[in-house]
Amino acid sequence: MQSVKQQQILGYFIEEAKEHLDTIEQGLVDLAATMADSERVNELFRAAHSVKGGAAMLGFDGIQKTAHHFEDCFKILKEHPVKIDQRLEDLFLKGFDTLKELIEALQSPFGLREEDAQQAFSEAEPTFQELQSYLNKLIAGKGASPKSASSQTAATQITAVLKAMLQLFKQGDSQKGRQQLVALCNRLIQISSTTENWVKLLQTAQRAIANPKNSYVTLAPVVIKDLKQASDLLLTGSANKISVSENLKNLVNPPAQPAKTTPAPAAKQQISIPLEPRAAARSLLEAFNKSELIEIADFIMKAIQ
Repeated sequence: MQSVKQQQILGYFIEEAKEHLDTIEQGLVDLAATMADSERVNELFRAAHSVKGGAAMLGFDGIQKTAHHFEDCFKILKEHPVKIDQRLEDLFLKGFDTLKELIEALQSPFGLREEDAQQAFSEAEPTFQELQSYLNKLIAGKGASPKSASSQTAATQITAVLKAMLQLFKQGDSQKGRQQLVALCNRLIQISSTTENWVKLLQTAQRAIANPKNSYVTLAPVVIKDLKQASDLLLTGSANKISVSENLKNLVNPPAQPAKTTPAPAAKQQISIPLEPRAAARSLLEAFNKSELIEIADFIMKAIQ
């Protein structure tokens, strides 16, 4: 049975992956219009990259490989805009169906079995090969530009560190574990130590991890999600969009709780009683019920005895 932390992290991944699937699907439905807007093409690339990275971190190899194919194809479109035709759209949509089915399988009662994921990927592999081959043909034989070595290295390092952090969270809380998590954050900082937003986020994560009041159950989903989203932005050239989430900020500086105030005792009701006996009696009759009047009379009788 999955632990609470694992269920939370898986839930975050599925939620985020579904959002990325929507982005990809909307872009593919009218690919020609998407190609006319370079930012929308970038969004498709980032969406595929995010799904790939999240799947790699959680060990979903079938999803990772499928999303990786999309990432490569969208990279070709980014760097070599081509004229969109029906065959290209059909190939993209056919591949998308596989990725969507794999994500949906994660939500089923039995989850996504690795053998099912590998079978789905193997069946879709010819489609992606045909897609990449056709893209290369459309750009007049010029294949996709190779990824820069530095970008590949950074992506590999980040994925490895996030996997290591996830494993430490799964092992249970300990002082040594927290020290190792802080050290892993330092490794991530070194990957892009001149990127201010990246460094600020990781330093905030370190402070949250170092605070023993924050349990692993609370820390894991927040820290992993923030670092995963930030790494996606870093690797896709959008580091300026990296920010510290409110959830992570609250783990470092919890919002002040309103001071508890003791309610003031209710003021005792009072009545004015005239000195004239008949008027005093009328005031008492108007202010008290029968049982209260009997009690008052009893007090008075005892006082004058």
